[in-house]
Amino acid sequence: MSLTPPFTRETAQKKVKFAQDLWNTMDPARVTKAYTEDSIWRNRTTFLNGHAEIEQFLTEKWAKETQYRLRKELFAFTDNKIAVQFWYEWYDVKEKSWYRTYGLEDWSFASDGRMQKRQMSGNDLKITEEECWFKPGVDVNSVEIGPQHW
Repeated sequence: MSLTPPFTRETAQKKVKFAQDLWNTMDPARVTKAYTEDSIWRNRTTFLNGHAEIEQFLTEKWAKETQYRLRKELFAFTDNKIAVQFWYEWYDVKEKSWYRTYGLEDWSFASDGRMQKRQMSGNDLKITEEECWFKPGVDVNSVEIGPQHW
């Protein structure tokens, strides 16, 4: 089964979980390869262009956001676009605090399946370690997430 456009519901869902698993590696060089060389990003108020900027951004992100655990879910899709909702938890080594980030992303893909455009909007919520959903050893896909958790 190809994870290239045009997407079906099944391939879009697999693409989302592929991205989730890739980001959970916290390997900037590996993650960057999933994007076209001229990929453009908006990550909150940060705007990035191309592999070098993306890899540098991810390197700095994961130096600050340790113990990063991400969950992505398909929200909508078309032939070459996917929208996701996501939740991730991380520990800020400088502040010595836990956070949960909630947000939405919209992705556009090249014909080879690599992402050409990524726009992310997210909000951070400070939490305690006890409030973490994605504890070590827990499959992020097994955690029930619903309005009762917001």
